[in-house]
Amino acid sequence: MGPNAAATGGACADVAIVILNWNGAGFLARFLPGVLAHADGARVIVADNASTDDSIELLARDFPTVELLLLERNFGFCEGYNQALAQVDSPFFVLLNSDVEVTLGWLRPLRGLLEANPRIAAVQPKVLAHADPTLFEHAGGGGGYLDRLAYPFCRGRLFDTLEKDLGQYDDPRPVAWASGACVLLRRAAWLELGGFEPAFFAHMEEIDFCWRLQNAGHEVWYHGGSAVHHVGGGTLPKTNPRKTYLNFRNGLALLYKNAAPGELLGPMFQRLVLDGVAGLRFLLAGEFGNFRAVLRAHFSFYGKLGYWRARRAAARPHLRVRDRTGVYNGSLVWAYFARGKRKFSELRLK
Repeated sequence: MGPNAAATGGACADVAIVILNWNGAGFLARFLPGVLAHADGARVIVADNASTDDSIELLARDFPTVELLLLERNFGFCEGYNQALAQVDSPFFVLLNSDVEVTLGWLRPLRGLLEANPRIAAVQPKVLAHADPTLFEHAGGGGGYLDRLAYPFCRGRLFDTLEKDLGQYDDPRPVAWASGACVLLRRAAWLELGGFEPAFFAHMEEIDFCWRLQNAGHEVWYHGGSAVHHVGGGTLPKTNPRKTYLNFRNGLALLYKNAAPGELLGPMFQRLVLDGVAGLRFLLAGEFGNFRAVLRAHFSFYGKLGYWRARRAAARPHLRVRDRTGVYNGSLVWAYFARGKRKFSELRLK
């Protein structure tokens, strides 16, 4: 056990809080003090993805109690966590973004939920916007959901529309996916499924992992009794074409890899059509970088179809559950853009 695992036997001494860092010295200096203050006995580990800024010097100088894992190169978010967590033996992991500010008592409710229900393999807290904590944040909000075409959304966030946190989503409940910005996982389930999909590099990897968890018979939950504040866009801003590329490519792969055999062809065709519409909107708006990113995403997906087919086949032995939690049986695109639905509560989920 690491040097900052509570020698006094903290309530969460069997938890490792693992922060994957790449050139995030500013965020570490800003938010690590709070993580250490509110760790509740958990280990705090920074896994560094071959940063070129002064992250390592900062940690050695200002945070000597933090455990440090040095990765040999920048593996990206997915494989970076795969590499790092292979070296951590705690029964529970928290995957925590470096741009997240935790709050007093945030960890214990998450740990308590996993202790109370052994079927739960992942749980996220309420994720609020750091710039305005009265608002839910894009990366998780009040728990993650999917529509039938695998478009992700959250309680408290539909596309770019954020709801105010009025306590309407404080209840713990099962969801489709838990936010990668802050999620507590069982190590045994992580090892069972082989961690994140490395080819995703970044974006939607937590949705893919949680979908596989549900297919394997595990549960994914949200706990509104815990809250964190997320800056967001710390590595790639929302308007960056690289982010557009990853979101579109990984969105196709997400659906192709995980949809049940009888629920694949129709949704895939509709998804391709809607991606084409999105690309056309980028073109007409003069966002040529994003338009090219959509094209690149599709060519990349088709070019690696053999790989994705093999990954889908590898996931089939884990398909034990057909009726997943947290799925909206309609089209979020239609509900939002055609019917004007702007709040989660306006959607009818089964």
